[in-house]
Amino acid sequence: MIEQIITVTNRAGIHARPSAMIVQSIKDFKSNIYFEKDNDRINAKSIMGVLTLGAAHGTKLKIIAEGDDEVQALEKVVKLFESKFLEGE
Repeated sequence: MIEQIITVTNRAGIHARPSAMIVQSIKDFKSNIYFEKDNDRINAKSIMGVLTLGAAHGTKLKIIAEGDDEVQALEKVVKLFESKFLEGE
């Protein structure tokens, strides 16, 4: 299991489009991938779960990956957050 804290840096936060991008980018990984915010843990492969986090700009999330390809899965999610979901901000 590996984990990393990341901050939501795109101005609009994690709304429908970023949620879909997250789920689409990690759907083929074998590892289980979760986001934690406060005391909530959700499956990052669930678009509804990601949306219900209510992760606004500046929110800190813990990304947790468990499984055979956990390193690659975590790197993929981190790169997506770092790209600000290609929203040009």
